[in-house]
Amino acid sequence: MALELEGTLRSKMAVQQGTSARGPWAKQEFILEFPDGNFTSQVCFIAWGQEKVNELSKFQVGDRVKVSFNINSREYNGRWYNDLRIWRISLSAQASAPAAAPAPESMPTVEDMPPFDVASSFEEDMPF
Repeated sequence: MALELEGTLRSKMAVQQGTSARGPWAKQEFILEFPDGNFTSQVCFIAWGQEKVNELSKFQVGDRVKVSFNINSREYNGRWYNDLRIWRISLSAQASAPAAAPAPESMPTVEDMPPFDVASSFEEDMPF
């Protein structure tokens, strides 16, 4: 199953390298922050293999990126572990287009608000 997600690159962890029975390997984890309804969420992805690590090195923290990834799960000693492995990362279409500045909204200040009488308000709201 291939999925895509757009968001802001929040952090990149150190590159991890080693040698297994199949030969040398490299991986780098990174955090992507994305809008999720009214809130933002963060997710950790893995760039697996030297080619993907090199591809990730082209992007800086704060860049808006689009990540294409697969979900992989594996069992070890009765526990399940999930990986979100990228197979492509690119600049987001929103990153290349200049963003329009949001219109400033004027927030009322304390001086703009009418005086509040605590005693009369309290008496009116009592249920008995």
